[in-house]
Amino acid sequence: MNKTIPAEKAKQGRSGRHLLLVLICGLLLAMAAWWGAEFYGALISSGNDNVITSGG
Repeated sequence: MNKTIPAEKAKQGRSGRHLLLVLICGLLLAMAAWWGAEFYGALISSGNDNVITSGG
């Protein structure tokens, strides 16, 4: 015989503040990585002024 389980009890994970905290932390980490890549890209592009190229 099959048992009927209420939907609230059958949920696999939690929701609410814990989930919101994880999502916000992930967003902040992604923003920090993006900022680091932008900073590094600007740093290496400004250093190309003294590059000597051969050819004519």
